[in-house]
Amino acid sequence: MKSLRLTVAQALVRFLAAQHTERDGKEQRLIRGVWAIFGHGNVSGLGQALEEYGDQVGLPTYHPQNEQAMVHAAIAYAKHTRRLSTFACTASVGPGSTNMLTAAATATVNRLPVLLLPSDYFANRLPDPVLQQLEHPTEHDVSVNDAFRPLSRFFTRITRPSQLLSALPEAMRVLTDPAETGAVTVCLPEDVQTEAYDWPASFFAPRVWRIRRPAPEPEVVAQAAALIRQAQRPLIVTGGGTLYAEAQEALAAFAQRFGIPVAESQGGKGALPWNHPMCVGPVGANGGTAVNRLASEADLVIAIGTRLGDFVTASKTAFQHPEVRFIGVNVLPFDAAKLSGLALVADARRALEALEAALAGFAGTQAAYRSEVAQLKQEWDALVQHYRTPRPEKAQMAQAEVIGLVNEVFGPRATVICAAGSLPGDLLKLWRCEDSKAYHLEYGFSCMGYEIPAGLGVALAEPGREVVVFVGDGSYLMMNSEIVTAVAEGLEFTVILVDNRAFGSIRGLQLSVGSPSFNNELRRRDARTGRTDGAVLELDFAAHARAMGARVWNPQSYQALEAALREARKARGVRVIVVPVSLEDRVPSFEGWWDVPVAEVSSQPEVQKARQAYEAHLKKQRHF
Repeated sequence: MKSLRLTVAQALVRFLAAQHTERDGKEQRLIRGVWAIFGHGNVSGLGQALEEYGDQVGLPTYHPQNEQAMVHAAIAYAKHTRRLSTFACTASVGPGSTNMLTAAATATVNRLPVLLLPSDYFANRLPDPVLQQLEHPTEHDVSVNDAFRPLSRFFTRITRPSQLLSALPEAMRVLTDPAETGAVTVCLPEDVQTEAYDWPASFFAPRVWRIRRPAPEPEVVAQAAALIRQAQRPLIVTGGGTLYAEAQEALAAFAQRFGIPVAESQGGKGALPWNHPMCVGPVGANGGTAVNRLASEADLVIAIGTRLGDFVTASKTAFQHPEVRFIGVNVLPFDAAKLSGLALVADARRALEALEAALAGFAGTQAAYRSEVAQLKQEWDALVQHYRTPRPEKAQMAQAEVIGLVNEVFGPRATVICAAGSLPGDLLKLWRCEDSKAYHLEYGFSCMGYEIPAGLGVALAEPGREVVVFVGDGSYLMMNSEIVTAVAEGLEFTVILVDNRAFGSIRGLQLSVGSPSFNNELRRRDARTGRTDGAVLELDFAAHARAMGARVWNPQSYQALEAALREARKARGVRVIVVPVSLEDRVPSFEGWWDVPVAEVSSQPEVQKARQAYEAHLKKQRHF
C-alpha cells in the first residue's frame, strides 16, 4: 500500500483540501480555506504546513485581526452558502484558542458548520507547563481547550498521529450533517502537529460528502395532513431550516395553494418576498401586528425549520388558542418535537412536497380567513411604510427611518447583515427583501461583534453581491478590527454605523422594567455621583474607521444620508457611513412580549408598576 510521510499538520492540510460536498447535483469544496492567527502553538506546525502545501492544494490562508472574528467570518460564509461550505480556523495555545469560544457557541447555537483547530499543550508533557498553559492540579490531561467541549458538536484531541485517521472523517461527517452540524473542534498539541507519520495515500483521495435530504415518514405526513385539513386558522412559522433546505419555492407554492399565511422568524425572513400575498411579517416578541394577531387565534401552527426560541413564541404567550396544535418540520428531532408538537422529522423541501401531495383535493382555508389575512397584511405593510419614511422635521434622525432609506437606496436584493442590539428587531419588522439571501441575521446567540466579520464572510462567499452591514456603536467598539482585514483582502461592503452613544437596546429594556438609565450609555464617570452618568463621550467614529483604511461619510441629515448612500454604493472597498440617531425615538412593540423578570421587591415606584405589568403577562404564558 502506497504511503506518504508527512507531519500531522501537513496531512491535515492535504486532507482538508480533498473534501467536497454535494447536494442536488452541485458540488463544492467543503473547506474553502483557513483563517489563521499564528503563535508559538501553531506557527511551526500548521503554519509551516499551510505555507508549504496550502497553495499547492488550493487551500488559501487568511490573516484576521482577532480569533473570535475569524470564526464569525467562517460562520457567515457557511450561512450564506447554505451550510454547503465553510472554513477552518487555527489559533495558538491559551488565549488565542479561548478567544474562539464565544464564536464556537455562536456556530453551534445557530447550527452552522465551522472547523476549529485550537493548539494545545505538549502531548509529551516535557515542557510542562508550556507558555500560556493553564495547569489543573489533579487532571493533567485537561487544558483550556476542554472549554470547547460543551460548545462543540464534535470534540477530540489528537495526541498521536494515527488518531487523525479516524478523527478527521468523523469531523467531516458532523460538519456535513444537517441535523448535527455546528462547531467541530480538533485540538492539536503543539508537538504532535510537527510529528511525522507514514500516511496511507488513500487518506488523501478526494471525497464527496452528500448533504442528505431526509424524507418524512408517510405515517407522520398523513397525521400532519389530517391536522391541516381540520384547521380553521392555520399559520406557518418559517425558520432558517427553510432556507438551508432551499425550500423557499416549495413554501411559496404550498402557502399560496392552501391559503396559509407565513410568519417570519429572524432565521426565516427572506424565505418569501415581503410582497408575497401570504407573507404577513414577523412573529413574537419582535413581531408585527398582522402575525401577532393571527398567532393569538391560530388553531394550528406549522413550524418549519425553526428552533421556536423565546422571541418567536413571545416567551410562550404568542399562541393563545385553547386548543392550538403544532406540527414541527425539522431535520433535528429535538427541534421538531418542541411545544408538544407532531414531529415531522425531514428536510423542509421534501416535507412540504410530501404534505402537498397528501393534501390533494383539499381546497385550503376558507375565503373569510384569506380575506382577513389580506386585510391584516395590508394594514401591516402600511404601518411599516409609516415607520420607514424619513421625517426631516425631526431634530434627530431615527433608526427606523435610516433603515428605510438604506433599504430604498440599496434595494430589496442586497444582503443586510446584523446581530445584536435594537437593530435586529427593527430590521426584522422594517427591512423589505425580495431575495432569499437578502437577510442575514445572527440571532441565535445575538453575538455583539459578529457584524463586520460577517461582512467578510458574505463578501468571500459571493463576490459582487451588494452587502450592507448594520452595526450599533456599542457592537462596533467590540469588534471593528476586521475592517483592516477587509481592506487587506480587497473585499467590498458598506457598514452603516448607527451612533446613539449607548447600548440602546438594553437601555430601553432597562427603562421598560422600571429602572432609570444606568451604565448603558457612553458617558464619563461623574466625580460627584461616582457613576457613569457624566458627560456624553465625544467619539470620532468616522476618524477611527478612516484610520483603518475605510472610505467614510458622516451625514447629519436624511438628505445628506441619501447622498452618502448613493455615493458609497458606487465606491469601491470598505465604506463606512456613521449615522447619528436619536436614543429615544424607537420602534414600538407590536403586541409582542418578552419574558425579562422584573424585581419582585423594590422601593422604586416605576419598578413596582413594571412588576405588576409583568405578573399580568405571566398569566398568559402557556406550558403546552
